[in-house]
Amino acid sequence: MPPSEGEHAPDFEALLCDGETFRPRRLADVLDGGCVVVFYGFSFSAIAENWWKRYDRAGWDDFDVPVVGVSRDGPYAQNAFLRDLDSPFRLFSDVEGTAADAYDLLTERDGMDSTRTARRSVFVLDAERQVVDRWLADDWISPVPREKIEAAIAERTR
Repeated sequence: MPPSEGEHAPDFEALLCDGETFRPRRLADVLDGGCVVVFYGFSFSAIAENWWKRYDRAGWDDFDVPVVGVSRDGPYAQNAFLRDLDSPFRLFSDVEGTAADAYDLLTERDGMDSTRTARRSVFVLDAERQVVDRWLADDWISPVPREKIEAAIAERTR
């Protein structure tokens, strides 16, 4: 079961990509008073492009905590994706799916020959990695409830 509100979110280590470089980092290393962790299927998919552009336009980079993404794409693909979007965010390259598995989010993709990716989800974490809020998608295309996430970030900083 993915971590629920009030539970401690798992730490993980993966390559953190910034559009130019990548280095192994733990989630705990990027917490800066908290964090928003966005799990998604594939970089360069129309869905991922659409939503990361929306996060940028909505000002998620201006939150007082970092916003990071996690997908199974390799670090070169993650960096190319960030450059293509001219994105201010950083993305974890979870090639083996260990981060998604730690959050119990790996799910098989229909029609993709046993390919498993993270279920689309967003976790708002505090400085100790406690889940303040979360959203778990029921499908691959439903919109992230941006206002709900933004309210959780605002509440966390009060």
